[in-house]
Amino acid sequence: MEPLTAVPMKHALNTTRQQNFAQWYQEVISEADLAEESGVRGCMVIRPWGYGMWERIQKLMDAEIKKAGVENCYFPLFIPLSFFEKEADHVDGFAKEMAVVTHHRLVKGPKGGLVPDPESKLEEPLVVRPTSETVIGAAMSRWVQSWRDLPLLVNQWANVVRWEMRTRMFLRTSEFLWQEGHTAHVDREDAMVETMRALEMYRAFAEGPLAMPVVAGEKPENERFPGAVATYSIEAMMQDGKALQAGTSHYLGTGFAEAAGIRYQDKEGGIQHAHTTSWGVSTRLIGGVIMTHGDDDGLRCPPQIAPHQIVIVPMLRDDEGDAAVIDYGRTLAKELGALSAFGEQVRVLFDTKAVKAQTKRWNWVKKGAPIIVEIGPRDVADGKTAVIRRDRLYQENGKLATAFTPRSDFVAQAAGLLEEIQAALHAEAKARLDGAIARDVTDLAKHFKGSEDKVVGWAEVQWARPSGAVLDGIVARLKELKLTMRNTPLDAAPADGVCFFTGEKAVERILIGRTY
Repeated sequence: MEPLTAVPMKHALNTTRQQNFAQWYQEVISEADLAEESGVRGCMVIRPWGYGMWERIQKLMDAEIKKAGVENCYFPLFIPLSFFEKEADHVDGFAKEMAVVTHHRLVKGPKGGLVPDPESKLEEPLVVRPTSETVIGAAMSRWVQSWRDLPLLVNQWANVVRWEMRTRMFLRTSEFLWQEGHTAHVDREDAMVETMRALEMYRAFAEGPLAMPVVAGEKPENERFPGAVATYSIEAMMQDGKALQAGTSHYLGTGFAEAAGIRYQDKEGGIQHAHTTSWGVSTRLIGGVIMTHGDDDGLRCPPQIAPHQIVIVPMLRDDEGDAAVIDYGRTLAKELGALSAFGEQVRVLFDTKAVKAQTKRWNWVKKGAPIIVEIGPRDVADGKTAVIRRDRLYQENGKLATAFTPRSDFVAQAAGLLEEIQAALHAEAKARLDGAIARDVTDLAKHFKGSEDKVVGWAEVQWARPSGAVLDGIVARLKELKLTMRNTPLDAAPADGVCFFTGEKAVERILIGRTY
């Protein structure tokens, strides 16, 4: 993989990816108006452009969820502590991250200020949901009585709270937004079909609307969701070579059903426990998009999730010619808005804010608007447009790659151009991912030490699926190198040798890397 270099020129951001990738990431979020600090540690204010991206993700993902016969509903933010205590593995997995409500009223304290009223202590503490398996399981135990009630397929769009110690916007926050699907089935086979359906939905969504190539596979035993029998994930590679777990799908077996009492009468009259699944993606996807597609001028937003796909910037001079430019821009916006791309109406913004045109242009560059169109008096007179593709911002000489195109030609080409940009972003990221998975590694420490002129990605090694103390030892060794096992790719070549760690006969291949 080539280093994160850039054309030697001044960019819109103060920090380049090569100089400091973590600082660059935070600067993109700030300069692109995606989110900001809220005053509560680990919680963020998602600004309109960032939330607009989430709304696009919601809309497109929700359609795929409903297409599979899953129905949306909503469950409470507060969950009785006793619900978690019924599932030992689950509560152990989340115990350190739970925010707990113990009182329901505040009073003035003896030294001033407000304190919890001792008389308002709750009979049972309430957990602010870190995930909803337990509360949804309780509902399913009421809704499922017979095999005729299965499969039961529900989803909710909600916020959850996990009290993270080290936070980073979008990637790891104390509160985040997500969708969580929960299903119940008659047997393992049916539940596994749903588990893999959800995984494939996430893979296709990442590769499609997000233009973010991923590797789908099963997580090793030590990386499973608390209480799950099997966990599957999609793993994306960021430009610094680190992995981002971008979505998960879990087969939960009958453990949660036994704890919650989700039972049904089968066709023969016997009583069986349902097999359940859960699956989800979150606002972490936005962080993944930033680190997959961003450059040294800000975000490059894939057209399918861009709140505005084409932004028209009028070059106004505060004179009598401005009226013609405004009329020209409005007409152009109307023509573009009548087009269709990706099966939807093209989203166009005519930006008439009282801000200098050059400032507006660079603001939209930093936000990553896929196409920026500048129009001035000369364009009006010549019937042309000045078009900037955000994915190809510069010429080889370092100047902006502005295409001066007749208006009618641009309108005819605009929808196809958006689809071309979407495909180009994916192709660029796919080439980077494929080129940064090493399959000939013999020494992990040496490989991941890397060098100044190369970004280290992942290593794919053969794996025997060890468990118990052997697995614990491997995990500890990897931790010393700041590495983790990501997943065993579903499309990897068959194992044909011995396990990299144990020397036993390998049964599959597993990805190793640094992670967010």
